[in-house]
Amino acid sequence: MDAPLQMQVEVEQLRLKAPFRISGYTFTDVPVAVVTLHGGGATGRGEASGVYYLKDTPEQIARTLESHRAAIERGISREALRELLPVGGARNAVDCALWDLEAKQTGRPVWQLAGLDHAVPRVTTFTLSADEPAAVMRAAQNLPQARALKLKLNGDLPADIERVRAVREARRDVWMGVDANQGYTIETLGVLLPRLVDAGVKLLEQPLPRGSEAELEGFQSPIPIAADESVQGLADVAGLVGRFDVVNIKLDKCGGLTEALLIANEARRLDLQVMVGNMVGTSLAMAPAFVVAQLCDYVDLDGPYFLEQDYRPSVRYDGGSIHCPDTVWGGGRA
Repeated sequence: MDAPLQMQVEVEQLRLKAPFRISGYTFTDVPVAVVTLHGGGATGRGEASGVYYLKDTPEQIARTLESHRAAIERGISREALRELLPVGGARNAVDCALWDLEAKQTGRPVWQLAGLDHAVPRVTTFTLSADEPAAVMRAAQNLPQARALKLKLNGDLPADIERVRAVREARRDVWMGVDANQGYTIETLGVLLPRLVDAGVKLLEQPLPRGSEAELEGFQSPIPIAADESVQGLADVAGLVGRFDVVNIKLDKCGGLTEALLIANEARRLDLQVMVGNMVGTSLAMAPAFVVAQLCDYVDLDGPYFLEQDYRPSVRYDGGSIHCPDTVWGGGRA
């Protein structure tokens, strides 16, 4: 039986440096739930934002964890946690805290516990809000260190095309992807794609609303299409074959590092490419996702870059890459 634990849950408010716009939403701040687990003379931490479009808020995360406090504090394994809680932010926060706790107790970093040979810096995208084209151009120019940019679209076809053109005009040197955040139909997607090709866009995330996946069955796209909202946990991966090319893994969606690693391996088995993303958060949230990034074709872990204040110690952005020292989280030292 696993050793008893003490659990602490706090909801914190993270301020963004500037409003951030996507299809259907504008964010000015981001609340997160932070879980701290004490056990065996060590402490593990995990952070979760939840999944806003599923009403999975940090406040709801805190209520869920309170209702399961007794089961968690009796001592719970990551495998048992997958049975206790569904995918989502509550499981993510506890799962990541359990990984961190084990690293502290064993003296081994999480990447090693996960069976990886190393954890090296990875090029990450830096995300541009779906603002007016002139503002998007300025934002792209203000990220000179970026080697990869991801532009948010909002489903307004003429304006989105102008946004894409503005970014490419500002930064002809970068890899570029776009995220439609469910803003398109199969018909408007057909109009958008040639314009993306013209601008040298290399990846398109979630063009159609969640629930419309069948419309992409057999759809021939000149650009790889990534599933984001269309895939939450491991059970959704098989249904992506023939519809999507890439699986975007977010720990808040799938319920933590444990499930994320399972998804990455299953995606590879099904010949799908793998991406890791984030729901915005501090370095405490990016660090476990950085472990997943070691297995990915595409990395989008820029969340802390847009915060007024980050968790300490922090990940570092240098030369367009994210660097995550073991001291940030899961480093195998108490």
